[in-house]
Amino acid sequence: MKKLTPFEEWVILNKGTERPFTGKYNRHDEPGTYICKKCSSPLYKSEDKFDSGCGWPSFDDEVEGAIKKVTDQDGQRTEIICSSCDAHLGHVFQNENLTPKNVRHCVNSISLDFEGIKAVSPKVAIFASGCFWGTQYYFLRTKGVISSTVGYIGGTKEHPTYEEICTGETGHAEAVKVVYDSDRIGYDYLAKLFFETHDPTQINKQGPDIGTQYRSEIFYFDDEQKEKAQVLIAQLKAQGLAVATSLTDAADLPFWEAEEYHQDYYEKTAGNPYCHIYTKRF
Repeated sequence: MKKLTPFEEWVILNKGTERPFTGKYNRHDEPGTYICKKCSSPLYKSEDKFDSGCGWPSFDDEVEGAIKKVTDQDGQRTEIICSSCDAHLGHVFQNENLTPKNVRHCVNSISLDFEGIKAVSPKVAIFASGCFWGTQYYFLRTKGVISSTVGYIGGTKEHPTYEEICTGETGHAEAVKVVYDSDRIGYDYLAKLFFETHDPTQINKQGPDIGTQYRSEIFYFDDEQKEKAQVLIAQLKAQGLAVATSLTDAADLPFWEAEEYHQDYYEKTAGNPYCHIYTKRF
């Protein structure tokens, strides 16, 4: 629990009220979440905030389960308190016709803190390690990964189909394009996961899948990605592994998205990879 100032205690613990038009969140309109000043539990989303003109922050909805409503000490109004710590927030009013939801949570700014939506620093990485179903399976479960898409890269034919890829004549590899938040996860972590979820010593195959489309390959976008991949390969070779993974500049290579039924395959089928097994290597 956060240590409160005397004025915060007066409002939050002793059910006082700040003067109208004085709170810092009255005219506040940044995107994010309003949380309890006392316990930091999420209370309100910015999209539910509106300008009622009353002088206090107003919301027409709350985070599900975040608010408790009790009869006020005056026996007439309805008090709203934090469900997690019973901190006094303000009062709720209905049937004022101010919004379509027809409800107004009138909240003291002093009872709130605010968490803005953090700007994301997205970067892209592309990995090929056999059947792209299994490759995507692990990246989907990695914190910091924003999205992943399976597709084809490194070949000569434009807009290839899965059937064409399977002939081995297009030159493409089955791959996964990973978009990740570089402030939360580093390229090193993703590349290590790549090496630890397939056998990088296999040449043009992975498990029972055989063909050039199942090769082990990293498609890098800049010198930093290339150098980090080279360092990891050197570490694996120092362990005695005959790494067959190739490194290819992806800057000018198109990535062709695979058919929809291939996307998030194991999520749709509730299955598990048959040739991608996690093995600790670093």
